[in-house]
Amino acid sequence: MNVSDFVVQRLSEWNVKSIFGYPGDGINGLLGALNRFEQIKFIQTRHEEMAAFMACAHAKFTGEVGVCLATSGPGAIHLLNGLYDAKLDHQPVVAIVGQQKRSALGSSYQQEIDLVSVFKDVASEYVQMVTDPTQVRQVIDRAFRIAKASRTVTCVIIPNDVQEEDAVAEPSRQHGNVVSGLGHSGSRLLPAEKELQAAAEILNAGQRVAILIGAGAFGAAEEVKQIAELLGAGVAKALLGKAVLPDDLPYVTGAIGMLGTKASWELMDGCDTLLMIGSSFPYAEYLPEPGNARGVQIDVDGRMLSIRYPMEVNLLGHSKETLQALIPMLKRKEDRSWRQTVEKNISDWWQTVDDRANQSADPINPQLILQELSPMLPDNCILTADSGTSAFWYARNIKIRAGMLASLSGNLATMCPAVPYAVAAKFAYPDRVPIAIVGDGAMQMLGMNELITISKYWETWANPVFLIIVLNNRDLNMVTWEQRMLAGEPKFEASQDIPDVPYSRFAELLGLKGIRIERPEGIEAALKEAFHADRPTVLDFVVDGNVPISPPHLIKEQLMNFSKAMLKGDPESTKLVRQSIRDMMQGGTSL
Repeated sequence: MNVSDFVVQRLSEWNVKSIFGYPGDGINGLLGALNRFEQIKFIQTRHEEMAAFMACAHAKFTGEVGVCLATSGPGAIHLLNGLYDAKLDHQPVVAIVGQQKRSALGSSYQQEIDLVSVFKDVASEYVQMVTDPTQVRQVIDRAFRIAKASRTVTCVIIPNDVQEEDAVAEPSRQHGNVVSGLGHSGSRLLPAEKELQAAAEILNAGQRVAILIGAGAFGAAEEVKQIAELLGAGVAKALLGKAVLPDDLPYVTGAIGMLGTKASWELMDGCDTLLMIGSSFPYAEYLPEPGNARGVQIDVDGRMLSIRYPMEVNLLGHSKETLQALIPMLKRKEDRSWRQTVEKNISDWWQTVDDRANQSADPINPQLILQELSPMLPDNCILTADSGTSAFWYARNIKIRAGMLASLSGNLATMCPAVPYAVAAKFAYPDRVPIAIVGDGAMQMLGMNELITISKYWETWANPVFLIIVLNNRDLNMVTWEQRMLAGEPKFEASQDIPDVPYSRFAELLGLKGIRIERPEGIEAALKEAFHADRPTVLDFVVDGNVPISPPHLIKEQLMNFSKAMLKGDPESTKLVRQSIRDMMQGGTSL
């Protein structure tokens, strides 16, 4: 057994079943070992960045450590964006990368990069280059244990000559050697009793309680429901927490923030008490005015407590266990008038969403696509969205049901994760249906390449149904709107216009199903056809980029900037003004 064989065996002992990566001569030893070891599946992506996205998504959707593999030099560098996505969304990912021979290091050798320095930020908790076979066992073990314990990215660098050396499976018991073991045991982190009592006093005293949940509330859905019922509270969801609670609960107000609902804005604006659970939602303007609400926060990471809002009580603990300890201390609120207000607001909002989706557009209103998709979603499907206006409509128009999974790039908000996220979801759950919601900008940047990955593997999946929904507006639309609303600048066509690519025809070239939809009347039939197809389907929806991304609360500066952009001669000004007036008339945006 050589070092590479031992590494692969050790990964299997850490319960790794799949590795996402791209080959190169800097990892030939490891690739050879994977070829000899049938228990781990190597999934070949089109680009190393996609491998890192898939490892991140695997961690998000399964709770397991995701693993990606890349060669030295350029291959290693390509991993970075996807790894930062994992780091910022607190996902356990181990990156294994190659390096030049030890004897060449320091000589400005071809593809020689100081990889420890390259990865020292993204893998700040643990990055290590193996220089001796005796190290391998403890370096792999530490990388996995730290990734799991800290919910972060770690990196192991293995020079290609080390990969071919004889393995040291059991380091000798001598000074300087480290003999490590396998496994990571879960823990139950609970706040002190007096902190729980202080939190209960605040929550019991509140008359209008708002709850904000994020990804840290996964696994605590029943406890969140119980506490919301006791307190008569409404529950808003940060985008990474979209799938924590279903949207059919009458007190769930949906997303918060610029992409959020008016009901969530009203919840935060009208509350006198805020309970934040497992969220680091960053935008202060969408939280209560400091001083207007008392605050309690629950988070497993003490570094994230009280950094978004000045909380009175900070509870350091796991969400589920902390809520279980807190619930017996709470009193049911008999006055349900606040809850009734919350429920009316969200009911009104869903009507507004439907009205907006059915407004005419040229040619298709993008909201209508997701509005029609939402009730058609299969049970237990897995939704992924890209950054940009695709995330906007995903946040607004998709109603999550119990059992579904959903995610996007939350904190990095990078382009291009939707398709690789969906691919990783399909490998983790071959019988479930993934739906990727992608803008045409992200599709052109890297998404089209991963259609090749889908074409390579789809026939191996138990259920071949897989939807890639492309919102084709021929514009880098989110940035275009940000130019107008944040900078007061008209659309800069040289930077914003992109080609109209025939995505459906490209899919057909790869042996996939492709459907181009240019009229709203064709939406329902196309979605039904895709859900009953015998292979993955790319749905190329030609949509109107002038449908406004109206925030739930429009501040004066945004309105002034939009007006400035129109006065400066935005090329779409006539259509924009017409669409914006229609949107405002439907309600759903306050000033």
